[in-house]
Amino acid sequence: MIARPSTAGVPGTRTARKAADPAMTQDTGVTLDSYGLRRIFGLFATGVTVITSIGSDGNWIGKTVNSFTSVSLAPPRVLFCVHQDSPMLHVLRERRVFAVNILEEGQEGVSRAFASRNGPRFGATECSTGDTGVPILNEALGFLECHVVAEHDGGDHAIVIGQVARVGRLRGERPLTFFNSAHTRLIS
Repeated sequence: MIARPSTAGVPGTRTARKAADPAMTQDTGVTLDSYGLRRIFGLFATGVTVITSIGSDGNWIGKTVNSFTSVSLAPPRVLFCVHQDSPMLHVLRERRVFAVNILEEGQEGVSRAFASRNGPRFGATECSTGDTGVPILNEALGFLECHVVAEHDGGDHAIVIGQVARVGRLRGERPLTFFNSAHTRLIS
């Protein structure tokens, strides 16, 4: 699409006015605050991942994340977002390695465990150690082991970009999905 300069106020030109779309101007009951935004963002169905890493103290850390996407095939890169105050971000800045564990449709409990602030997390599933020392969830659908290559400011979240070093398909056939603040399953 080519942007055209505005001719508004220029003598000898007319500006066409488009009629307002009634569907776009009606009161939808959704406000532009954090609650309203969460309600609207929740209408976008996503997969569910658990991002895992290892701290300099050797302790594993993990967090449920649904703001994950592929970025590039060449070089192979992915991104996810994590809250600026999250202990996960501190570990990622320090160690620069992580795994994206793609959850399988039966792993709602694992998703909840890694989403809770004080939950048991790694007691909820069996893990193995990846090449970089990060935990890999053995019962996940698949994983991507990555090195952090960039971090960008995303407001109250950081956007973390990782270069994929190793991948694996583990088990299951169908991903766990999240829609409208609830875990869901795909229907064939």
